[in-house]
Amino acid sequence: MPKIHPLRPPETEKITINLGHVDLGRIDLLVSEGFYSNRTDFIRTAIRNQITTEQDQVTSSMKRHTLELGLVDLTRAQLEAARSKGELLDIRVVGLARIASDVSTDLALATIGSIHVLGALQASRELKAALKDRMT
Repeated sequence: MPKIHPLRPPETEKITINLGHVDLGRIDLLVSEGFYSNRTDFIRTAIRNQITTEQDQVTSSMKRHTLELGLVDLTRAQLEAARSKGELLDIRVVGLARIASDVSTDLALATIGSIHVLGALQASRELKAALKDRMT
């Protein structure tokens, strides 16, 4: 099974959001009043507060869907070991899943039965394309 690591704060994923002019103006007002250092600080704080508010629902959903939380690293050695045992992996993670750059498409297809990532998947374009029909 892949090794699971807790995520470290510096690892981030860039997102884009659209806000109305009034909401953006309110954020800018709070920034200008010194409540937040910038727009990004406000948005990160708002998201963290909402996630904290919904923590029980997140935990319950993760248990119900048997999702791992954090960073899942899939190495060539791990996948080769799974292939030698005839195992087909079902990868389910909330956070970040990384497939090592030395993992071939053939090895990934032989060992990854499905992959479900709520967060981000880091893998080569070729691997992502090959696994597309196994992503849920």
